[in-house]
Amino acid sequence: MIANHLVRASYVSLQAALAHYSFIPEHVPVVTSVTTARPIEYETPLGHYTFRHIKQSLCCGYHSAEMGVSQSAFIATPERALLDLIYLQPSGDDPAYLQELRLQNLERLNTTTLQQMAKRADNPKLMRAATIIKALAEEEKQEYKILSGRPD
Repeated sequence: MIANHLVRASYVSLQAALAHYSFIPEHVPVVTSVTTARPIEYETPLGHYTFRHIKQSLCCGYHSAEMGVSQSAFIATPERALLDLIYLQPSGDDPAYLQELRLQNLERLNTTTLQQMAKRADNPKLMRAATIIKALAEEEKQEYKILSGRPD
C-alpha cells in the first residue's frame, strides 16, 4: 500500500508480488514496484521501496487487492509479476535462471494467460520464458501425481 502512495501509477510486482502469492519460498525484504515513470528508490522507517521502469505497453495485468482492513494496493497478477521480473532481469529467460527462482505452487499459475501476455508484449524473451515456465508447471504437476500415487 505504501509503495502505491510513494509513486503514483505504479504497482507492486517482481519478487514482492511472487512472494505475496507464495510462488517463491523466500522472504523479500525490498518491495519492488514497476512504473512508467523514472526509476527511484525510497528508504523509509517502514521499509525499502524500489521502483523499476517498464515501457507503457507492458503496464497491464495488475489489480487492486485487499491488504488489510480498509486498505488496498495495486499488485501484479502472478503471471504479470513473472513477466515483469523476466523482462527486467538480464538473461531472465535463461532456463537456469528460471530454475533458480524455485517457483512453487505452479498449479495456481494460469500458463495460458502467461503465454497470452507474453505474446501481446511481442517480446521474444518473454515468449521463450513463458514456454519454459509452462514446461516447469507441467513437470511440477507430474511430480505431484507420482508422489501422491494418483493416476493421470
